[in-house]
Amino acid sequence: MLFYIDDLPVYFPYPKIYPEQYKYICDLKKVLDVGGHAVLEMPSGTGKTISLLAVTVAHQMHYSEHRKIVYCSRTMSEIEKALVELHNLMKYRESELGYAEQFLGLGLTSRKNLCLHPTIKNERKGTVVDEKCRRLTNGQNKKKIENGDLDVSLCSFHENMNSIDPGNYIPSGIYSFDSLLNYCQERKTCPYFTVRRMIPFCNIIIYSYHYLLDPKISERVSKELSKDSIVIFDEGHNIDNVCIEALSLDITNDTLKRATRAANGLSKAVIEIEKNDSKKLQDEYDQLLAGLTQSNNEKNNTVPLSTDLIRKEFPGTIMKGKYFLSFMKRFLAYIKVRMKILNTICESTESFLIHLKQLTFIDRKPLKYCSERLSLLVRNLELNNIEDYTALKDIATFATLVSTYEKGFQLIIEPFETDEAKVPNPVLHFACLDASIAMKPVFQKFSSVIITSGTISPLDMYPRMLDFETVLQKSYSMTLAKKTFLPLIVTKGSDQVAISSRFEIRNDLSIIRNYGSLLVEFSQITPDGLVVFFPSYLYMESIISMWQSMGILDEVWKYKLILVETPDAQETALALQTYRTACSNGRGAVLFSVARGKVSEGIDFDHHYGRTVLLIGIPFQYTESRILKARLEFLRDNFQIRENDFLSFDAMRHGAQCLGRVLRGKDDYGVMVLADRRFSRKRNQLPTWILQRLSDAETNLSTDMAISHAKQFFREQAQPMDPKDQEGISVWNYDQLLDYQKLQRREAGIDSDGDFNMDELELLPDEGLTKEEQLALADI
Repeated sequence: MLFYIDDLPVYFPYPKIYPEQYKYICDLKKVLDVGGHAVLEMPSGTGKTISLLAVTVAHQMHYSEHRKIVYCSRTMSEIEKALVELHNLMKYRESELGYAEQFLGLGLTSRKNLCLHPTIKNERKGTVVDEKCRRLTNGQNKKKIENGDLDVSLCSFHENMNSIDPGNYIPSGIYSFDSLLNYCQERKTCPYFTVRRMIPFCNIIIYSYHYLLDPKISERVSKELSKDSIVIFDEGHNIDNVCIEALSLDITNDTLKRATRAANGLSKAVIEIEKNDSKKLQDEYDQLLAGLTQSNNEKNNTVPLSTDLIRKEFPGTIMKGKYFLSFMKRFLAYIKVRMKILNTICESTESFLIHLKQLTFIDRKPLKYCSERLSLLVRNLELNNIEDYTALKDIATFATLVSTYEKGFQLIIEPFETDEAKVPNPVLHFACLDASIAMKPVFQKFSSVIITSGTISPLDMYPRMLDFETVLQKSYSMTLAKKTFLPLIVTKGSDQVAISSRFEIRNDLSIIRNYGSLLVEFSQITPDGLVVFFPSYLYMESIISMWQSMGILDEVWKYKLILVETPDAQETALALQTYRTACSNGRGAVLFSVARGKVSEGIDFDHHYGRTVLLIGIPFQYTESRILKARLEFLRDNFQIRENDFLSFDAMRHGAQCLGRVLRGKDDYGVMVLADRRFSRKRNQLPTWILQRLSDAETNLSTDMAISHAKQFFREQAQPMDPKDQEGISVWNYDQLLDYQKLQRREAGIDSDGDFNMDELELLPDEGLTKEEQLALADI
C-alpha cells in the first residue's frame, strides 16, 4: 500500500499494516525530520525490520538530501533477513512507480564469508583468511611482479577489479550474500572488496555492529560515511556489551608463551633476511620513513590511532624491525613479571604505565604504534604459519589500547583462572568499563542514530549508560484482537513453597523438586515445542543432574524428547536441528538453554517450535566477578547508576529476550512462564507489550494455578479464528488506515489540505490558551 505521512509518500510492500507499525513509522519520520537520536521499543513479531526500511528508504528517495542508510544488526541471519525485506520493498516500489529506481543495497560480512579464492576460502579460521588475503592484495607484491619477481603471487579476483572504473563494480540492485557471490564469480571479481569500495556509492549498507562500533575496524571500513547518514542499530538491547567487548581482552600464561615464541621466531626471520635479503628490511625501513603505515590502499583491521597520529612517523625506538622486536620482548618480560602474583591486583591504565616506565623505561608513545608496527612487519616479511603470530598480535593490541585510553578502563590481574581453581594460572583482564567510549564517535559524527529492539526496557537506561541525549524514547504496545500470548509469574510450587534461583537457596531440594514438577506439568500440556531457559550453564548442569536422580527427566521423557544447549556451537546446532525435527513430526521436544547463550539471542521458535517458554530464575550476572564489580563502581561514580538498578535492568532485559523467542508474529501464540518469586516485584521492568498482557491475577501463581491458566489458554487458541475479526483492531487495510489518519487530523484541527481549520480548533484540549494564541503557536 501507499500512504502519506505529511508530504512523505511511504511505500509499504504489504496490503495490510499493524497499528503499531504505522505509529512506529510516524515517529521515525519525526526523528529523521528534526535530527537527533532515538531509543524505540517495538514488540517482537510486529514487522520492525520492514517498518524501518520502508520509512528510511522513502525518506532517502523523496528528499533532496538523499541521506545514506547504515543498518547495523548482530548476526549473519539477521543481516540476510534485512536484505530479503529490502529486496521485497524495492520490488514493490518498482511495481508501483512503473520504473526501477537507481538504488544499490549491499551487505558486508567478513572476508571468510565472501572469499572466492580457491585455496584461501578453505581456511577454517577467519584470522588466517584475513592475513592471507592482505598478502595477496598487497600493492608491494604487484610492484615486485612488474620488476620481474616470479615468486610472488596475487589474487586474480582482486586484480581484475583494477580494470573497472570505481563505482561500477556492481550495477544497481539489492544483493543478498549468495547473489553477490554469484555475480562476482561470473565477473571474476572479489565480493569483499566490491562491497568495501562501493560503500560510498550505495544507498544502504547492512552490516554487523562491529564495523561501526569496534575502533579496530570502523576507522578502516566506515570512515567515508557521510555525517548526515541515518544509522540504525537493530536488536540494540545488548549494544553496551558489544561496545565493551570491542575494547576488552584477556591475556593468559598460554598467550604469553605463544607470544614469546612468535617474537623469537620473528627475530630469527629478521636476522636471516638481514643476511640473505637485506633490501627487504631496507624497503620496510624506507617505507616507515616516508610515513606510510600501510602497504596497500586497503586499510587493515588493526587498532586505530587518531588521524593526526597516523600521519606522524613511528618512534625511532621501534623503527627498525630488530629494535621493535627487542622492544616487544621487554614488554612481554614485564607482563610475565606482573602476572607472577598470589593476590588479585586492580589498577588503572595510568598506574600501569607509570610502573612500566619505572622498571623498563618504556614510554607511552611507542606503545601506541605496536599493533600497527607488528602488522606491517609480519606482512612485509611474508612469513608462513600466520596463526603463530596471533598471540603476539594480542599483546601488541593490548599495548596500543593501554597507552591510548586513560579513563574508563581497568587492569585486573587474577592469580586463578576461576574461583574454584587450586593451581595458579594467572589471567590479566584489560576491561573496558565505559560503553560510551565506543559509541561517542558514532553520536558525534552522525546526526540521526536510532537504537531499537523488541526488548529494550527500561528505555532511559541506555542514554545514561551510553552518555547521549535523545529526541524520542518510546515503547509501543501490541494491538491484538484476542490474547495470543499468556505471561504467567509462578512464585511457588503446588506445596506452596516459594521458588527462586537466588544463590543462597537455589540448591534447596524442595525448590529443585518444584521446578521439576513445573517442567513435567508443562511438558504434558504444551503441544510440540517447549523451551526452558536457565540463568547459567553451571546451574543448568546442576539442576539437570538433580532432576535425573529424582526421576523427573524420566517423567518428562514420556511426553517429549530432551535436548540440551552446550557452549559448543556445533553440538548446539545439531541439538536445534533435532529439536525442530521432533516438533515437526509430532513427537515434541524440550530444549534446555541458557539465558545470554546463543539460543536466547539469535534463534526464533515460531509457531509449533515454541508454544511455551519456561524461564527458571532471573538471569543475573555473576556478581562476584571483579570485572563486573569494577564496571558497577564506574557506572555509579560517573553516570549515577546504582549497582542494584543496573543488575536488575541487565537481568530483566535478558529475561525478556528469552520470553520474546516464543512469539514471532500476531498469528503466533504461546505461554511465557516466569518461574521465580522475584519476578512479581520486578514485573514493571518488563517491556510494555508484555506488561500490558500481564494481569494482576497472573503475578503470584502456584504451579497448579499456572497449569490451569495455561490449559484454558491452549483450549482457546485451539478454536479457529476468522481473520476478519482482526481487521480494524490488530491490523488495518488501506481504507482503515485512511480513516485513522482522518481522525488524527480532526483531533489536531487540520483540514484535508494540511492547514489548520478554525472550526476544528474547538476540538483542541483547553490548556489555558486563547484561540488566537493557539493559532500563533500553530504558525510557529
